[in-house]
Amino acid sequence: MTVKKLSVAIDEKVATEAALSAEAAGLSLSAWMNRAASDALAIERGLIGVRAWEAENGELTSAELADADRILDEVVGRRRAKRAS
Repeated sequence: MTVKKLSVAIDEKVATEAALSAEAAGLSLSAWMNRAASDALAIERGLIGVRAWEAENGELTSAELADADRILDEVVGRRRAKRAS
């Protein structure tokens, strides 16, 4: 994997909590920040996709949103379990 070195400024409290979370996960802060950015981008792409779908098909119903929440909870749970092992 090719990496690009950056210098960023973040809130001190966020930096401290990120460092603690990275340590708890057994990751370098760089790896943790990369994962956080990747997760944020995936969420952003997903939201763009939902807005595009709704523009063509109408808003999702409450039942559809509940199904989506259930599926996401399952996926996130599996992902967290995988990361913890």
